[in-house]
Amino acid sequence: MFSITVRDHIMIAHSFHGEVFGPAQRLHGATFLVDATFRREQLDEDNIVVDIGLATQELGAVTAELNYRNLDDEPEFAGTNTSTEFLAKVIADRLAERVHKGALGEGAKGLAGITVTLHESHIAWASYERDL
Repeated sequence: MFSITVRDHIMIAHSFHGEVFGPAQRLHGATFLVDATFRREQLDEDNIVVDIGLATQELGAVTAELNYRNLDDEPEFAGTNTSTEFLAKVIADRLAERVHKGALGEGAKGLAGITVTLHESHIAWASYERDL
């Protein structure tokens, strides 16, 4: 399996519901490094996984929808714990939609999957992997 990874970041605010979250139940900020890995079994006719420029552009468009937002105020996340794991899935699903709509070019139609990893710090991160 071949892969390429592109990176961006987001800065968000949010709070959590549930004793398991301790002090994170209060409103707090988080900055995540966001890695999006695109996979395919065979390289395309240009010997690439996907156009890195388009992948970077589309990841940037997806992260811009979340960046500098208080997720507690976003209607689509109402009542939801926007954990690192959950946000990795949101970003992966939004990238998958863009792949299916052709935003990453014709070559992206041969992609097998996407993995999105959000790095909370240098010692903790979470990922979501999905097929395309």
